[in-house]
Amino acid sequence: MSSSPNPTAAVHRVLADVTDRIAERSADTRAAYLARSAAAFEEGPVRRGLACSNLAHGFAAMDGVDKQALRQLRAPGVAIVSSYNDMLSAHQPMQEYPAWLKKSVRAAGGVAQFAGGVPAMCDGITQGRPGMELSLFSREVIAMATAIALSHDMFDAALLLGVCDKIVPGLLIGALSFGHLPAVLVPAGPMNSGLPNKEKARVRQLYAEGLATREDLLDAEAASYHSAGTCTFYGTANSNQMVVEVMGLHLPGASFVPPNTPLRQALTEEAGRRVVELSRGEAYTPISQVLDEKAFVNGIVALLATGGSTNHTMHLVAIAAAAGIQLSWDDFSDLSAVVPLLARVYPNGSADINHFHAAGGIQFLVGTLLDAGLLHEDVQTVAGPGLRRYTQEPILSDGELVWRDVPTRSLDEEVLRPVWRPFAPDGGLRMVEGNLGRAVTKVSAVAPEHRVVEAPARVFTSQEAFRIAFEAGELDRDVVVVLRQQGPQANGMPELHGLTPALGVLMDRGFRVALLTDGRMSGASGKVPAAIQVTPEAAVGGPIARIADGDVVRFDARSGSLDVLVADEELARRDLADAPPSEAAWSGTGRELFGALRRAVGPADQGASVFGALTPELDLARGVPPFGSGTMDGSPYALQTQEVGQ
Repeated sequence: MSSSPNPTAAVHRVLADVTDRIAERSADTRAAYLARSAAAFEEGPVRRGLACSNLAHGFAAMDGVDKQALRQLRAPGVAIVSSYNDMLSAHQPMQEYPAWLKKSVRAAGGVAQFAGGVPAMCDGITQGRPGMELSLFSREVIAMATAIALSHDMFDAALLLGVCDKIVPGLLIGALSFGHLPAVLVPAGPMNSGLPNKEKARVRQLYAEGLATREDLLDAEAASYHSAGTCTFYGTANSNQMVVEVMGLHLPGASFVPPNTPLRQALTEEAGRRVVELSRGEAYTPISQVLDEKAFVNGIVALLATGGSTNHTMHLVAIAAAAGIQLSWDDFSDLSAVVPLLARVYPNGSADINHFHAAGGIQFLVGTLLDAGLLHEDVQTVAGPGLRRYTQEPILSDGELVWRDVPTRSLDEEVLRPVWRPFAPDGGLRMVEGNLGRAVTKVSAVAPEHRVVEAPARVFTSQEAFRIAFEAGELDRDVVVVLRQQGPQANGMPELHGLTPALGVLMDRGFRVALLTDGRMSGASGKVPAAIQVTPEAAVGGPIARIADGDVVRFDARSGSLDVLVADEELARRDLADAPPSEAAWSGTGRELFGALRRAVGPADQGASVFGALTPELDLARGVPPFGSGTMDGSPYALQTQEVGQ
């Protein structure tokens, strides 16, 4: 894993400015986090501090040389924390990983133990179902489960096995509570390419119009999602892999190697060897040192340059907070203005993630961004110091894993381009703001002529009500579809992918259409202009809660504005027409077990996290009431009230 001698350009001024202001606003919280992490560090195996009874419990089930090594306190202990299950294609390949990792850790002089499993739910299965309302909260459960796995004081490093949407952010949030431990993320890789995504989308639209049967639709879906591995479109799962590799948490080139291949196994085994090296001596590199302000900026840049999932405007904020770093949506917006769009991967193009990887993938992307000064090169990674080593790809040479330089040109400029010839001059992720609050919009797949929509609103509070209106022909006109009571405090902020085919049909019929919601759309927003993650959300009395059918809404992704064309005074006088579901109504499919999280969750622009602010004093200094301090018309789910114009 040697780094290339290629020179790196001076860091772009905006990149430097954004990084500096993040560091400045985070100075106190970051210093406190680093001090806490440093205080937890132990020279030698941490289990030396355990009493004999505690230690005996820790190795009771072990045998052979591993048991002796744990008993004699001579080997570093490595925790394996995994999201394996055999229902989900992305995680099924991980079944064999613990055995591989235990063997490679042992060969490197350590002892690995399977410390704990974390849940892994699939948004693809739960789309449009009540279970989807638990999806975002599963991130917090995963973080807590990770913390439980690492809480035994048996471990000097961690191997984190996970891929999809909330799983990777949850693993990182949990691991960051143990900031003194080195941690390596171990991915599974994407499934082979199946039915082209464009064809899948076409069949979905035909089904929405009643022009394809359920069997036609199921055939298309089964041909697209057909084997073990991550789904191949560029949603949150593959965005996770992109972001964490550029942040230095994967071994170089590990993200998009397919499962069930010799190279995948070799990379997995190497992760075990490498984490032992990172756990001690001069190579000691805890996760708290890898995930600093520069690493988070690098992650945002990678997301923007590839048109990645909007979910990361929340996930990265929440992960950073766990590291004592305060990110804001303004940071994303300012970086997006100068980071060009370099990739076209579905839904932002016809290619899938395998095509992206074959065109040069992360290695080419990192190289061209470094050469343009749009990434920080001087960072710590699990492969060693410096991001330039992530321009190399792993291969097997005579059965041995080695890294080699890759071509300095894209192998398919319809999929991946250099900085000097981008698909678009900016990253396509923008913030919009106005008298309706703030929202995120992803325009990388939206045609320029569709980026400004001014039309009457039609308000819904459920996807089912929208479907009924669409099928009745009530939306065959210029319309801004407002779907509210979908925020984190209302119902857990489900993703709303099910709206896309119908909205696409309306656009194809020649109508000007946009979506406005306090819910999520992830990486699948596609061609439909959408202002998502509106904050403050309807459940806390945000302005979106006061829009009425027929109000004219103007959504301008070019200028960054989002307004209902109603006088602020009139809007403020209106009664709230609807409310989030009651505690009794928000039940079934396990939802009643998550009521405490719904009551505790923070706003989308602060990561939609239940873990609250970094410190109460910090929130008060920003003029934000502490989490859990407010109500809205007696609703127990509102955390704060916010009047129009505040």
